[in-house]
Amino acid sequence: MNKKILFIIPFLALAILGCQKRTENSGTTVPSEVIHPDWIKNATMYEVNIRQYTPEGTFNAFSSHLPRLKELGVDILWLMPIHPIGEINRKGSLGSYYSVKNYKKINPQFGTMEDFKTLVKMTHDLGMYLVIDWVPNHSSWDNPLVKEHPEWYEKDSLGNMFSPYDWTDVVQFDYDQEGLRTYMTESLEFWLNETELDGFRFDVAHQVPVDFWEQLRPDLQKVHPNILMLAEAESRQLHEKAFDITYAWEFHHIMNEVSKQEKTVEDINRYLESALEDYNPNDIRLYFTSNHDENSWNGTVRERMGEAAEVMAVLAFGLPGMPLIYSGQEAGLDHRLLFFEKDEIPWIESSYKSLYTKLNQLKKENPALWNPGFGGIIEAIASDKPDQVLSFKRIKGENEVLFILNLSPEAIEVNLSGFSETEVFTDAFSGETISFEKPVINLEAWDYKIFFR
Repeated sequence: MNKKILFIIPFLALAILGCQKRTENSGTTVPSEVIHPDWIKNATMYEVNIRQYTPEGTFNAFSSHLPRLKELGVDILWLMPIHPIGEINRKGSLGSYYSVKNYKKINPQFGTMEDFKTLVKMTHDLGMYLVIDWVPNHSSWDNPLVKEHPEWYEKDSLGNMFSPYDWTDVVQFDYDQEGLRTYMTESLEFWLNETELDGFRFDVAHQVPVDFWEQLRPDLQKVHPNILMLAEAESRQLHEKAFDITYAWEFHHIMNEVSKQEKTVEDINRYLESALEDYNPNDIRLYFTSNHDENSWNGTVRERMGEAAEVMAVLAFGLPGMPLIYSGQEAGLDHRLLFFEKDEIPWIESSYKSLYTKLNQLKKENPALWNPGFGGIIEAIASDKPDQVLSFKRIKGENEVLFILNLSPEAIEVNLSGFSETEVFTDAFSGETISFEKPVINLEAWDYKIFFR
């Protein structure tokens, strides 16, 4: 039997079951209580690195890019941390965004609170949304909380505060302290009330107790009923009562490995089968080929994915989840941005601009591609090249979008099966129609086709 056929069954089974519950490792069925805000139904997220975005590195300078980003088709702007950066044990000359010196103030290098409020309003006026990065796990060593509330920090066996991992510019919080939980909640409520932003991306969310997140969401929803919460974590449990979106880290690594021919289409199939078992179909996963961590520490998309970079971007948009674009990807960013220094993004014309524009357009116009909780199921399509080609449909009602991806360095001719002579699709890029009675598709190395009807 064609191996690709094997994962059609769980996809269809979940669609029939209604997509409301999932089974945990314990075998118990756990309902998901998170209701996603309607405004994220067909949204794409875009990560903004304010420091490196413009020569000025300010909110006001970045705001001139808003019309361009609107034209690109992105909906949610995620700003990396905007707070003042610690000076004690600072890394580099400018320090890490994630070393927070004060949770209720603005990094003066970026501008003022009024500048930020203006940016939020401009974003909203264009029909887009804005979330900020929040660092709940640790603060800078010179955050006033270190002296005012030393009990809010974890201690080692000698009673000393310490840094997690090799993050020597920060000190670890202790969430067993109720006062810390209250402070964090009130600080987040402050930003919602003061600036009318739309939500938060929470850094290293897996290192903060789950019960804090489950207490936090209803508290924040009292202030902003349609809040968005994104966790930098890969945990099924976080979707139960707290988060709309979690990272698909594992799949990101699989894409890198397939690009290097260290893994194959079969590994992708296994991941998709596992994800269907592990996650509620309404859980939104964040799919990406780059972000600030990957770019600075693990390499550019070109370094990690080589000639497969474009087809992997298409794959990230095709799967049931929310796609992420990092600052500069639409300009073909092929430079590791320095993390602790000024290192401006080289804005150049690139084919990626038109690619991302088209992908965003397809996502908005085709309900089958909308995000989990709103969009369509995924169904595998069998082919005669199962080791090289990943082919699948996204389906919602009468809307279908077909993806045919050559995940190999060889030009191939692929025959698809399971189509009738009445099925006619439109090529998403050329606009030409094609009959799939006897579909034979020619693909160059790392090539892709998208059809819809």
